Amino acid sequence: MTNHSPCQFDNEGFLLDHNSWTEALAKEIALSSGIVLNTDHWEIIHLAREYYAEFDLSPVNRTLVKYVKTKLGADKGNSIYLNSLFSGSPAKLASKIAGLPKPTNCL
Repeated sequence: MTNHSPCQFDNEGFLLDHNSWTEALAKEIALSSGIVLNTDHWEIIHLAREYYAEFDLSPVNRTLVKYVKTKLGADKGNSIYLNSLFSGSPAKLASKIAGLPKPTNCL
């Protein structure tokens, strides 16, 4: 998937070591999912990484919505907004792009 040789991924494309994540790698992962990252995406990606650093877990959808709402307000902390950025399963896709493990309970 990438030119970043030290990076290894699981069979679903999640980075095995979140410490090897870079913003350049995030752009590649996003592009492979059909997403061109903009400022709004980066805001959520960095919040997902912040959540992981705080709780040692990747956020699931409901948790991500609540966390974003707490940090950025109700305009961005809702499922509709997050789904507009990361279609389908926002927490799963945001975590993948953020170099985090797959959230638990995500199919």
